[in-house]
Amino acid sequence: MLLKSFKTKLAPNNLTRTLFAKHAGTSRHAYNWGLAICLEAKNKKEKIPTAIDLHKRLVAEVKSVHQWYYEVSKCSPQQALRNLSTAIKRWLSQKVSKKPRFKKKGHRDSFYLEGSITVSGNQIKLPRIGWVKCHEILPIEGVKNVTVSKCADDWYISFKFEPEVKPTAKVRECIGVDVGINALATCSDGTVFPNLKPYRQAKRRLAHLQRAVSRKVKGSRNRLKAIKQLARQHRRVKNVRADSLHKLTTWLAKNHSTIVIEDLNVAGMLKNHRLASAIADCGFYEFKRQLLYKTEWYGAKLIEVDRFYPSSQLCSNCGNRTYMPLSSRTYQCGNCGMKKDRDFNASLNLEYYRTPSSGEIACGDSSQPKSIAQGEPKKQEVNVKPTASSA
Repeated sequence: MLLKSFKTKLAPNNLTRTLFAKHAGTSRHAYNWGLAICLEAKNKKEKIPTAIDLHKRLVAEVKSVHQWYYEVSKCSPQQALRNLSTAIKRWLSQKVSKKPRFKKKGHRDSFYLEGSITVSGNQIKLPRIGWVKCHEILPIEGVKNVTVSKCADDWYISFKFEPEVKPTAKVRECIGVDVGINALATCSDGTVFPNLKPYRQAKRRLAHLQRAVSRKVKGSRNRLKAIKQLARQHRRVKNVRADSLHKLTTWLAKNHSTIVIEDLNVAGMLKNHRLASAIADCGFYEFKRQLLYKTEWYGAKLIEVDRFYPSSQLCSNCGNRTYMPLSSRTYQCGNCGMKKDRDFNASLNLEYYRTPSSGEIACGDSSQPKSIAQGEPKKQEVNVKPTASSA
């Protein structure tokens, strides 16, 4: 079952903001209390309690002492303990994440609500809070649960719903996409998406705001104002990056039946400290994550080429392999004399990629010469004609 998430900005009044802060504080307190118990049990080599066990102890030991737990919805601390249980499993059992850390006030404040939720136009009624205005019309009715989160000094609401999967008419059968730093994406049809580099553009402004925070007295109202200004600038950087990635991935999934990308080792690339900042500013993992679910929405197919495939070193015309240093931005083949942009040549190689398992060409006509080995590019004519995609 496909689920689509929807997130929008809220317009709460002062009373609602206070209730939001209480819910987020209660959720944070329950999470930190449960984490302390779990870490203590691990140090004593005892069985780590589950989310149900923690909630029973929370009702018996904590709620009786802290009466402000009864001023908020019971869903907030319950979901916080469920999230803690998931984090503990990912740390100890699955070994895919680091040790959970204690939450701090003002850092990613959020809480969860479920139950009687009513949607009416641009308003939503939340349990224990009441009606709250949104900045846009909500897409559906019958929302069962929501998550309210804070970014900078604004509150946002998000929920999931089941969309109607509608495959779109495709402009091109297949396309290879080479992502990079100079250009965010270079496509095999010649389309180039520039890299906006939002963090680099805002770096001086961020440094100025960070110095302003450090010069304020801790605990003062001026320091709080400076922190909010810094948070707004970080939010703007995040929004600019997300907007460019969403436009790119939506265009690819809507207009192409098959999309071929490289399986990049982003963690390994970030170890190069000369390029780490520029690579992190691109959002390569987010690009891949968005393509994974958007191809399902629009009836497309995503193919990931092995990370060791030398797409930048192969000639897209004859298949000859030439060593290409990172500083060289133009590919010139010593065999056939072809000269093309490095990224555009790599995108063509991705389009002509032959899958090693089946030997089929990832994109294009299957009647290619069999003399070319698996994993090497093929030269082919691409007819750009709109075709109806299969469901």
